[in-house]
Amino acid sequence: MTRFAMTSAAVLLALAAFSSQPASARTPYDGAWSVVIITDRGTCDRAYRYSIQITDGIVRYTGEMGLDFRGRVARNGAVAVSVASGGSRADGRGRLSQAYGGGTWAGNGSAGQCSGRWTAERR
Repeated sequence: MTRFAMTSAAVLLALAAFSSQPASARTPYDGAWSVVIITDRGTCDRAYRYSIQITDGIVRYTGEMGLDFRGRVARNGAVAVSVASGGSRADGRGRLSQAYGGGTWAGNGSAGQCSGRWTAERR
């Protein structure tokens, strides 16, 4: 996985639970979110911003990078996400409130091991 894909995967993992809450949202976190992923350790790209959609607590990446993305947000706001592409993988964990969130991520890929933090904001 390239540094870009690994960082992208990390961002998606960490912020997979963010989006605007529609009137009929099934969880308090459903809707569109903007997620920023920051690399603190390793040689992955420094930072990226991604759009994430949460529906019924399931986190979905709305971009076009072709990532295997899986994530969930629990009723208490706990977020767990996994992203894979080629031979690379990243996992993220954290917590969301109704408007903001944050957590950490770590992964392995062609750039080696990388880790960092993520923040999210409802759109």
